[in-house]
Amino acid sequence: MSPTPQERRAARHQLGAGPSAPAGRRGPSRGHKKPITVEAIVETAFGIVADEGYEALTMRRVATALETGSSSLYAHVVNKEDLDELLIGRLCAEIALPEPDPAHWRQQLISVCTQLRDQYLRYPGLSQAAFAAAPSNLDILRVSEGMLAILLAGVPPQAAAWAIDSLTLYVNAYSLEVSLATRRQSRADDGWVVSREALMTRFAALPDTFPQTKRYAAELTAGTVHDRFDFTLNLMLDGLPADAESR
Repeated sequence: MSPTPQERRAARHQLGAGPSAPAGRRGPSRGHKKPITVEAIVETAFGIVADEGYEALTMRRVATALETGSSSLYAHVVNKEDLDELLIGRLCAEIALPEPDPAHWRQQLISVCTQLRDQYLRYPGLSQAAFAAAPSNLDILRVSEGMLAILLAGVPPQAAAWAIDSLTLYVNAYSLEVSLATRRQSRADDGWVVSREALMTRFAALPDTFPQTKRYAAELTAGTVHDRFDFTLNLMLDGLPADAESR
């Protein structure tokens, strides 16, 4: 008897699990196209997100792109949430994790967060799939394990554990916001995203009931989005208690 999709998912979460066996196609392309595999599903899903954004990603849309029926996908992927986990896991597999260094743990952690940010920004909106997701994919857990090891080089265990949640939540939210803003900018008829100059003009035109916004318009609009990303990461790390044993 062939394994169920749930059994396939469990096998993918075991160390050393190999690629899944191909499934036959259903629909008009049966016998004329390559068999459906997890790899084909994931690569097709990435292409859809890269071209159309995460909101366009559905199981039906992936099946259509593969010229098959949705039932062929479910031989390998339990549901949309399982596909999301596969996508995020694939991105996490690209993250380089350094050997923890007590003298440079802050820079190492910022590097990991920046890598994760850049991976998410390749696929607009995909980071929202990471919200409220329980980590079980081994590639995702590898990154959290690496981040924990880096943090433990300079931060007490409880603070390190909670810092992972805070940092990944910020990276996910930041990546989602940038993706949404970038997609809006690509639409010529959308005026919600404005330039710094236009925003400063708006602030200057505010009534006097907004004195601080008018006075500090330059500061409020200064820097690139990545400048703000770096600032926030450093701000979060500054708030972590130092581990007395690492001093």
